[in-house]
Amino acid sequence: MIKIKEAFQNKKAFIAYLMAGDPDLQACANYILTAQEAGADLIEIGIPFSDPIAEGEVIQAAAARALSAGTRLDAIFDMVESIKDKMRIPMVFMTYLNPVFVYGYDRFFARCAKLGISGIIIPDMPFEEQGEAKEPAEKHGIEIITMIAPTSEKRIADITKNAQGFVYLVSSMGVTGVRSTITTDLSSIIESIRKTASIPIAIGFGISTPEQAQHFSKQADGIIVGSAIVKLIGEHGHHAKQSLYDYIKTMKNAVMMDIIA
Repeated sequence: MIKIKEAFQNKKAFIAYLMAGDPDLQACANYILTAQEAGADLIEIGIPFSDPIAEGEVIQAAAARALSAGTRLDAIFDMVESIKDKMRIPMVFMTYLNPVFVYGYDRFFARCAKLGISGIIIPDMPFEEQGEAKEPAEKHGIEIITMIAPTSEKRIADITKNAQGFVYLVSSMGVTGVRSTITTDLSSIIESIRKTASIPIAIGFGISTPEQAQHFSKQADGIIVGSAIVKLIGEHGHHAKQSLYDYIKTMKNAVMMDIIA
């Protein structure tokens, strides 16, 4: 298992999100490897769910495509197993509580550990209710990544003092999706987080351009891009490899701009 912290060592991290099973599981496996080749430092693998409340229309559509194609959890595990020996960067799952709960916490996290999955993001699991999942996750060495929204400012100390992996800072209110502008005062939230958290901070939700990537990487330790990547795959289907590679390489270069300079 490659630890999450390795994604952030001596560099700004670019984190790429891909939906498992879109356009199919074999293509998804190839695209994960393409993202790694293009410079991604960590991969988020979305597990499709029928009621993805934190997602905008792009990722909702990708989940619907994956489910319609017959993508199921055990098949996703098999897909990850097929590439795990080729991965040099950490992988985490992003999904909702229901699939994990139904599969069984211990069984789910035991399978994750065997596949080299380092962590999990569960948007609909409140911080206060992480306990029931955290114990079996820790038993198998899986870190639960905590999300902080702009509305969480008064609770930051409580949320971050026991945070694991990295802090996922949500850039804007609402659901995932490409945004032309992000106006949230993230610098003050980041300052508050750093008072109690010693782990990296990565900003996600809405980032899609090299200019945004460069700007926000100055404030945080990494940036997360999901909808823009999923949109590319949605547009090109089984022929997305080159477009995906070029986009991620451009975004990674933007994130590293200040370090290179």
